[in-house]
Amino acid sequence: MTYRVCVFCASSEAVSAELRRVAAELGRELAARGWELVYGGGNVGLMGEVARAALSAHGEVLGVIPHRLVEHEFALDGLTRLMRTDTMRERKDLMDAHSDAFVVLPGGIGTLEELLEIITLKQLGYHARAIVLLDPDGFWDPLLAQLTRIVDRRFARPDLAALWTVTRDVPATMAYLDEYEAPALRRPAPVEAGEAVADAGSPQDTSFSAPVDGRSA
Repeated sequence: MTYRVCVFCASSEAVSAELRRVAAELGRELAARGWELVYGGGNVGLMGEVARAALSAHGEVLGVIPHRLVEHEFALDGLTRLMRTDTMRERKDLMDAHSDAFVVLPGGIGTLEELLEIITLKQLGYHARAIVLLDPDGFWDPLLAQLTRIVDRRFARPDLAALWTVTRDVPATMAYLDEYEAPALRRPAPVEAGEAVADAGSPQDTSFSAPVDGRSA
C-alpha cells in the first residue's frame, strides 16, 4: 500500500526562494520513496513547488481543490488525480481521508487552520498519525509559544506538545516519518446523558469517512 503524506502550505506567490527550495526538496523526497503527495491542488506558492517537484521526480500526486478556488489557486495540470469539491470543509475531509501523515510548511490563515484542526483531532483521539511542522526559519515559533502558554494556563493537557514534532529540514522530516510509530488512540469521551445525539434512523452521508486508526483504508 502506498504511504500517503498530506502537505499543508502557503498558496502565496510572495514566499521566499529558500522556502520554495525546501518545498521542492520535500516533493522530490516523497517521490523518491514512492510516497504519494496529497495537497490542496493549486499551482501557486509552496503548493505549486512541492507538487511540481514530486511530479518531475515521477511521484504520484493527489490534489484536492474547491471549484471556487480554481480561479484563485489555479489547479495544477498533470496531477495523478485531481478531486474538486463544493466547499472547503469537503476539501479538508477528503485530504484527511486520503492521508497517512501530515507535513506542515509555513503558510497563511488557511494553513494555520488546517494545522490546528489536525492537532485538535489527534488530541481528541480521532487519529494517531504523524504531524510534522517543517519549519526551516522559525516561522511557527510564535504559535508554539502560544500553545505552551495554553498548557501553562491549563487550557490543555501537559502532553499537548507530544502531538507533533518540529523539524528544520527535509532529511529530518523524512527520518521522523520513516521511524514514526502511532501511539494508542485516546478515544473521545462518551456522550453524557441529556446531550443531543444523532437519530439512529436518520439518513447519513456515507460517501467517505476519515480514518480513525492511524492509517487510512
